[in-house]
Amino acid sequence: MLASLALLTTLLAGPATPPSPAGSASGDVDVELVLAVDTSRSMDYEEMRVQREGYVSALQHADFINAVRGGLIGRIAITYFEWAGEVDPASVLDWQIIETQADARAFAEKLAARPIATQRRTSISAAIAYGTQTILTNSYRGMRQVIDVSGDGPNNIGLPVEGVRDKAIEAGIIINGLAIMLRPTGAAAFGSSAGLDDYYGDCVIGGPGAFVMPVHKPEDFDTAIRRKLVLEVSGLAPDATLHRIAARPKTDCMMGELQWQQFQDR
Repeated sequence: MLASLALLTTLLAGPATPPSPAGSASGDVDVELVLAVDTSRSMDYEEMRVQREGYVSALQHADFINAVRGGLIGRIAITYFEWAGEVDPASVLDWQIIETQADARAFAEKLAARPIATQRRTSISAAIAYGTQTILTNSYRGMRQVIDVSGDGPNNIGLPVEGVRDKAIEAGIIINGLAIMLRPTGAAAFGSSAGLDDYYGDCVIGGPGAFVMPVHKPEDFDTAIRRKLVLEVSGLAPDATLHRIAARPKTDCMMGELQWQQFQDR
């Protein structure tokens, strides 16, 4: 993680053109979209399956395709990876242009073919750092850059999430969140009045128009993911209720680390 942050800092400071990955395409797109999906063991297999099917379905839905076609350029660049205590390199789906329904179907089929696997711990900071790095080093020129983070708990390993989030925002990246609240694994689980959506709002998301969308029931995954992707691709302003700016004390962004330490001390 320290190496990742050092590289991230270098990339943000350097004026040079980011290197192009071997074999990648390039060009102008409406948005460079990173899908960073939580696969920590706090989610059971059924929840993971429903989450995966939600992404596969949303990527092929007419609303998503129409949002892509409705952009100024009419195409986006997209990549996907899974994370828990760290990013799983085997889960990375390389950057791909989506311009047509066939493009979207091809990307969704790659995702559907991936085995479902879980990992230990939760490092949102690792997910944001990796997402930022892959945006800064790809060969696309997006009018917007978005990291879409889904998760069911607060950061509890690696670098503190706030600093890494702030570095990404400094680079002009927007970070949105999908707060998976099927179980009390978030902030409210250890005595705080805040919920995971509040934690995401205060500590994870950022940039112009950033929002967090909560999911409370498995059957809501499909609709929530589709709605989120459409908003991110179209650049439309989300409903005001999705902006996590409230008249309440700020959530402790180290609460996940504290929760883990308390667990270790018991």
